[in-house]
Amino acid sequence: MNRVIVYIVLLVSSFIFAQEDHKDLYKGNESFKGKKYIASEADYRVSASSDKKVKAASYYNMGNSIYRLNQPGEAKFKFFEATTSAKTKDEKHKAFHNLGNTLMLEKNYQGAVESYKNALRNNPYDEQTRYNYALAKKFLKENPPKSGGGGNDKDKNKDKDQDKNKDQDQQDKKDKKDQNKEGDKEDKGNPKPQGADKQKIENILEAVNNAEKKIQEKVNSRKEKGVRVQTDKDW
Repeated sequence: MNRVIVYIVLLVSSFIFAQEDHKDLYKGNESFKGKKYIASEADYRVSASSDKKVKAASYYNMGNSIYRLNQPGEAKFKFFEATTSAKTKDEKHKAFHNLGNTLMLEKNYQGAVESYKNALRNNPYDEQTRYNYALAKKFLKENPPKSGGGGNDKDKNKDKDQDKNKDQDQQDKKDKKDQNKEGDKEDKGNPKPQGADKQKIENILEAVNNAEKKIQEKVNSRKEKGVRVQTDKDW
């Protein structure tokens, strides 16, 4: 992949505008020439937000500054903004070319092929773009996009497991509901005394016990009266 970085050439800022009309863009260009990429990126950002006439150039040059700061992933978004804001074929060609460069560095070869193709549609004679386009197609052929079949199988298995768990939860709820119904039936067939009813039953049982106790005392008393006391001498 290091060889790819060597072969891929960044198309540097080359959009020229009058200094007095677009001061922030001009300041950014001067900083870029002096390799002050942080300062140039800041100037281009101001220019993009305040000057609609040079919006495409500002985003394009901003992408170049960020790219030179070794942040191709961030530069990619600026080049994309440039492709959507570009008005001329020259602007579109350069923006799509550099967008393809960032995608190549991310190993997104399919995206890079499309970007270089769009660049060539706007300038089919640029040798560097044609070379990068061929290089991107070569890498895409050697590294085709991975099929999503395995991931789909995992998703299907995951869905099956979720459905299985869902069915089990429903069965557990049904069993619990049936158990509650059986418990209700048992309670209805054998009602348990509670509150005042329970106290009433206990009072009745206590009264019955007391009555039985009195009867037993009377029986014992009668038995004692009927027994003759034996004396020492029989008269």
